Amino acid sequence: MRGVSILVGFLLVALSGCGDSGGSGSSQQPNILFIVMDDVGIDQMASFGYGGDTPPSMPNIDELADRGIRFRNTWSMPACSTSRAVFFESRWPLRTNVKGALGEDDLANSMVSPYEVTVPKLLKAQGYESALFGKFHIALQGNDPYGYAMVHARGWDYFAGWMDPTGDPSSIDTTAGGVAPTGTWKCGFVPGADQGGADSGACYTVDGDCRQLSGGPIAPGRTCRDAGGIFDPNQACTSPRPSYINFSEYNGHYVSPLVYNYPDGSVDQADPAVDPAARQFRASFAADAAIEWINARPKNTPWMATIAFASDHTPLMQPPYDPDLPGSGPEATNLDCTSTTGQRALSNLMIESIDLEVGRVLVETGLARRGRDGRLIYRPEATNTMVVLVGDNGSLGTTVKVPFSIDRSKGTAYQTGVWVPLIVSGPLVKKPDRDVGHMVNFADLFVLFGEMAGIDDVQARVPRPIDGESMLPYLTDPAQKSIRTYNYTEIGVNLQANEAINAPCIISTTCTQIPVSKSVCEDNDGIWWGAGHDAPITDGAPAEGFTYCCQVNQFVVANDLVDEPYNISPLIAYGIRNDHYKIVQNQVNAYVSQEEPCVETSTTEFYAINEDVPYPRLDNADLALPIDDLNAEQQQNFDALSSQLQAILDSVPYCPGDGNIDFKVDQLDLDDWSSFATSGGLSSWYDLNIDGLTNSADQSIIEDNLGLVCESD
Repeated sequence: MRGVSILVGFLLVALSGCGDSGGSGSSQQPNILFIVMDDVGIDQMASFGYGGDTPPSMPNIDELADRGIRFRNTWSMPACSTSRAVFFESRWPLRTNVKGALGEDDLANSMVSPYEVTVPKLLKAQGYESALFGKFHIALQGNDPYGYAMVHARGWDYFAGWMDPTGDPSSIDTTAGGVAPTGTWKCGFVPGADQGGADSGACYTVDGDCRQLSGGPIAPGRTCRDAGGIFDPNQACTSPRPSYINFSEYNGHYVSPLVYNYPDGSVDQADPAVDPAARQFRASFAADAAIEWINARPKNTPWMATIAFASDHTPLMQPPYDPDLPGSGPEATNLDCTSTTGQRALSNLMIESIDLEVGRVLVETGLARRGRDGRLIYRPEATNTMVVLVGDNGSLGTTVKVPFSIDRSKGTAYQTGVWVPLIVSGPLVKKPDRDVGHMVNFADLFVLFGEMAGIDDVQARVPRPIDGESMLPYLTDPAQKSIRTYNYTEIGVNLQANEAINAPCIISTTCTQIPVSKSVCEDNDGIWWGAGHDAPITDGAPAEGFTYCCQVNQFVVANDLVDEPYNISPLIAYGIRNDHYKIVQNQVNAYVSQEEPCVETSTTEFYAINEDVPYPRLDNADLALPIDDLNAEQQQNFDALSSQLQAILDSVPYCPGDGNIDFKVDQLDLDDWSSFATSGGLSSWYDLNIDGLTNSADQSIIEDNLGLVCESD
């Protein structure tokens, strides 16, 4: 199977380039290595002056930071899909409808459109080859007309990564491969006997082998799982293996639905029941695949490789034991994957495992080497590769480091939810080991990639407005003044058929509608209140569940199930700031009383903020400025930011019938509609009435608006 041997096709045509891609490329255009860390906010980063009392150890990433630029004032979007869409196409979510983390019910209309100019399309015109490894999550195969070929359809030449139904790691297999009832082994492996597991047993692998494991400093069940096997506790190897051994069940970061996209448009899938590659720890797989592709690049052909690590995303699990990963040994085996304390410890380990893989990628592609003491030695000026490393959004609440805000973290427009680390290093950086405190946004990365590839005017290459600003001057001129005058972020509700919405999920004392499914809700230690709810507290709720969090509050109050109604996270949130002040606007269906259970409410909050180390001024509730009693300076900033926010919200033209984003409705729209309607007729970018179908009703919308020209801003 093609999935077993990654990149066979590339290797056959590019053997002459092996081993000379990273360290000594001769092209004037630099290669680009883009590394994305999942759910790693700036609060985790000791190299930026934060990290609290227990920061994760990140020596390899620290070396990148010391040899490059630390952008200390970078905003993402509040969730992974929105952030990825913004840095790959430089357009705010309100322009693209990619407004929240994608889920199985979201339609193609809320996925990155194939009509958009993505980074790989932008760079292809400059002669670049592009590949993506790991997490994609700007489209999902369930409602995407291109299915598993969706990465290729967005312009990448090659993809090797995971396509779980939700785009994020699947739930932990608590049967540990079928050897126990559901719910038994919370971390997805059989622990040692001291934790109720076993110290010996049979370790089966997908290739049909089995070996006895016993003793050792690491529980044999974990050793077997880390190697891609299934451990049958206190049993001897048998042939055939027992019927209950289940190699098909996904298991968090260890057993994954792997998919490959090739340059010719073909697709392969790796079945975890037969393919060892689909049973490899995700971070290691992404690093291995990237190393192989990079080392196979021909000389003088520039490339961009994106490694999108799924760590530190839930469900958090123990990474494989590695002597270079302190804390990953026996002490990690007994961590509780469901407790807050265990989650915090596992989060550090997952981030440290990213750091380990980053170092390995740099060394094995020739971009760096190891000193005699094992320390990474990275000299970017001697390479032809720019390295860009970023966190995709703020940290998950349970993993947030002090003094950042646990209740204003990932999924919110507050600082803890959108303030992320960004490191840029490479031969274009003048005077490295410096900080840039000016505002930058994820949309600017798109422009930076184009500038690094030699494009003087990136906007001129995109036939619709982009929101990114230039970043290259910060690399080349240490005295460069601020380019951005404001920064912007948003999160909202993705489009689902017939105005459906994610169901409520209670996490701790807060109700949120960000989790896209019951499994995702429960992976975050939540209680699901949608269809299929089964927690005891939901007894008596309608079988179809509730639509909004306010309805959950009405139910639990009426039945005297809680002392206080749950807090409700906003469905929609906007954030905008300048150098010193910030507005957060939240929209929520608020629970007011049993008589008024669901009231559409919009709130506007105003803060003074800064990036001081180690105690920044954050947008915490007790620091909100009184909007009706501001001084002259505050009022001036509030008015300016309010006006800028409204201008952004008003900048998207209403253009019914325009599915290809060219701001006019014409015969081309009818032709494009027909291509989707006749090739399945399900969800597409020409499902104009958002009912999940591309059919004659959508054709009528186009015909009714033929000749319409919309003004784009």
